[in-house]
Amino acid sequence: MGRWCTARRSAGAGRAAVVAAVLATTAVLATTTALPGATALAVGPAVGPAAGSAGPAAGYDFADDAVRIAGASATAGAEPLEAGATYRSSLPRNGTLYYRLELDAASDAYVSVTAVPGADGEVTAVDGIRVSVQDADGGSCSVQSATFGAARSPRPVTARGMREIDPAAQRCQDPGTYYVGVERTRPQDSPPDDWDLELTVATEPRPRETGATKAPEAWDSASPEPLAGEPERRPGGNGFAHAALVGQGVWRDDIRPGETLYYKVPVDWGRQVYATAELAGSADASGYATGALRLALHNPVRAEVDDAAKGYTGRTTTVGLAPLPPVAYPNRYATAGQVGALRFAGDYYVVVHLAAQVADDFGQGPFALTLRLRLGGSAGTGPGYAGESRPKGLFEISAQDRVAAPAGGAAEGDLAMKAVAVGGIGTGSLLLLGLAVWTATVRRRT
Repeated sequence: MGRWCTARRSAGAGRAAVVAAVLATTAVLATTTALPGATALAVGPAVGPAAGSAGPAAGYDFADDAVRIAGASATAGAEPLEAGATYRSSLPRNGTLYYRLELDAASDAYVSVTAVPGADGEVTAVDGIRVSVQDADGGSCSVQSATFGAARSPRPVTARGMREIDPAAQRCQDPGTYYVGVERTRPQDSPPDDWDLELTVATEPRPRETGATKAPEAWDSASPEPLAGEPERRPGGNGFAHAALVGQGVWRDDIRPGETLYYKVPVDWGRQVYATAELAGSADASGYATGALRLALHNPVRAEVDDAAKGYTGRTTTVGLAPLPPVAYPNRYATAGQVGALRFAGDYYVVVHLAAQVADDFGQGPFALTLRLRLGGSAGTGPGYAGESRPKGLFEISAQDRVAAPAGGAAEGDLAMKAVAVGGIGTGSLLLLGLAVWTATVRRRT
C-alpha cells in the first residue's frame, strides 16, 4: 500500500496525530456500530482462552445456519441444494448419497463436502470421501477424493465437486439438473458409524470480458524466510464457518492430539500465501508419530490447494507449504491442481491437524503451536465479473477482513484506513475530517 510522503518532521507528527485521532474515534464508534455479517476483530490481543488452554475439545464446529438435509440413495429422490447455502447431512458406511443442483449455462458451480468421522473410529490411510458431479444423463463433470493419509488419524476431510463452463467441453455445459454424489472411498475398511457432513454450494459468474486463457508460467517460486517476531495468541476455530480471522503475522495457539484448527486468511488478487506450522517439543521426547503435524490450505470454496505433513519425535517440528503462485483468474487453466485451485480472491483457510496417535507416546498435551503466515506479491484487480457470486462477495475481500491482512508492519495511513473498515463510518467523511485536522496541525507547526 502507498505511504504519504513527508518533507518535514512536523508534518509527520501531524499525520501521526491524525491517525491516532482516527483510531480513537473509530474505536468509540466500533463499540456502538456493528456491520451486518462482519467478523469481529479486536484491536490488540485476541480474545480467547487463557494461556495454556487448548480451547474446545477436538471435533468440528458446524455452521450455525446449516440446513438439515437427507441424502437420497438414488438420483430420483435427491433433494435440492441452493447456491449460497450451507447444509448438514450424514453419510452411512455403504452406498452413495445424492443431492440435486439446478444450474444455469453461464456460471461455474462448486460444491464442497466436509466429512467428520467419530473421534474413536479407526480409519485407514486410503479411507475418506469421494465427491462427484454428474449431469442429468449420468455424464461425469468432476470427481475428487480426500483421504486421511499416512497418519490414519480421524479428522475432518474435505473434497469438492464442480461444474465448469468451457466452450471447448462437450459435456456438462447445458442449463438444468445436475447431481452431487457422496460416498466413502473404502467402505469395507471404514468405521461402521455414520459420518456427519457439511455441504456448501457456490457459483461464480463469468467475466465481463474474455481475458487470458492460459495460466501464468512465470512467478516467484522462491521460499522467503519465515516471519520472525513474538507470536500473538490467536485461538484457531474448529470448523470452516468458525475459522479465526488472521492476516500476515506470527500466531500462537495450543493444540491437542486429534484436534483440527482453522484460520481464515483474506487473500487478494495477485497475492501469494506462505505458511509454516511449528509444534513445540515434548518433555517425553521418545517415540514417533507418522505424519503427525499436517498443514493445509483451502480456497474460498473450501477446495484444498495444497498440504504438507511431517512426523513427530517429541522434538520441535516444523512443516511448511511449498511455494504457490499468486492468485489469478487464469490459474484455472493450469494442469497442476494446486495452481488451478488458486483461481479466485477471497477468504482462504489454513488448516492445522495434530494426529490423534501423538497421544500414545507424548501424552494428551496441549502442545504449543506457532503459525507463521506471509503474504507475498502485490494486490491487483480481478477479472471484472458480469454478475454476483453466490454467496455474494465470496470472491472479494471485504473491508472488515482487510483489517487482518497484513497484520504487522502497516503504515500509519494503512492503520487509519483499517480503522475505517472496522468502525463502519464513511470513508469520505473521515478523510475530510482527518485532512482538516492534519492541515491545521501542520500550519500551526510551520
